[in-house]
Amino acid sequence: MLFSDRSDAGRRLARRLQRLHGEEAVVLGLPRGGVPVAFEVAEALDAPLDVIVVRKLPVPSQPELGMGAIGEAGVRILNEGIVQQAHVSARELAGIEAVERAELDRQVELYRGDRPRAPLTGRTAVVIDDGIATGATAWAACRVARLLGARSVVMAVPVAPPRWTAELRDAADQMICLDTPAPFYCIGGWYQDFTQVTDAEVAGYLARRAAGSGGAVPPSPLPRAS
Repeated sequence: MLFSDRSDAGRRLARRLQRLHGEEAVVLGLPRGGVPVAFEVAEALDAPLDVIVVRKLPVPSQPELGMGAIGEAGVRILNEGIVQQAHVSARELAGIEAVERAELDRQVELYRGDRPRAPLTGRTAVVIDDGIATGATAWAACRVARLLGARSVVMAVPVAPPRWTAELRDAADQMICLDTPAPFYCIGGWYQDFTQVTDAEVAGYLARRAAGSGGAVPPSPLPRAS
């Protein structure tokens, strides 16, 4: 299956998620590429749209390879096997994590602005990205949603590798994907237009959906991970 762009993927994914219409669902896009997809789903479900911010911890010698991820609520996931294979020292790891944590905090402030976080307590969190490669950031995002009180977590993506659910076991209650091609190669290979999404576009999608759903939702406190 080939998608023309992220909006096309979002509309197709929304059709698979229609059963959630009318339920207490909150759609959560992973910045940046997941937000255009999530916007279309939120529009179709008439649900609140928010971001759930996570950052990959890249291997210094192979930035495209993640050795873990961090997220809001103090979530931190580490693949010890990759850390050891890449010979990443504790000092290097701490430095990388500090950089990514600073960027995570910047993104949270930039994307939400003065709007409060969409409350998840007792609701269904629909976590959406434009695709899954290693699954580290998706796992972190689902973990954040649970820490924020979600009753159930649905992880939904347009495209992912075969056996992608094995990487997310225990992270989500339901996992939905439109296509699992083999060989997989990369997420962008399944989009005709995979242009990078900007921070301004992410903020714009959130503002448009907030206006379309009647404005901001009541604030929800952010618990810390234990």
